[in-house]
Amino acid sequence: MDSQGRSDGPRSRRYGSSDDDRRGGRRGYGPPAARRKCAFCANKNLELDYKKVDMLHNYTTERGKIGTRRHSGLCARHQRDVALAIKRARHLALLPYTAEHVRKV
Repeated sequence: MDSQGRSDGPRSRRYGSSDDDRRGGRRGYGPPAARRKCAFCANKNLELDYKKVDMLHNYTTERGKIGTRRHSGLCARHQRDVALAIKRARHLALLPYTAEHVRKV
């Protein structure tokens, strides 16, 4: 509040934290962030196969779920292909359906 008994408004308290400045601002404000290119579109030699378990682990969470496009940076086409490869690897017991600590309970 200032000397006349009024505040600067609700926005000054809600959005003025220095935390927002360190993270690059709130969503929709400031310069647009550089888009991450799909790894399979950028490198045409990179082949997706359900037998490449080491590569498929990069697209699953620590609990064994299939990761989202937002986290993996894949395009829609390759996200569908990765999901299908993960499902095939799970069916053949190359990848687990759940994390090991969840299975033990």
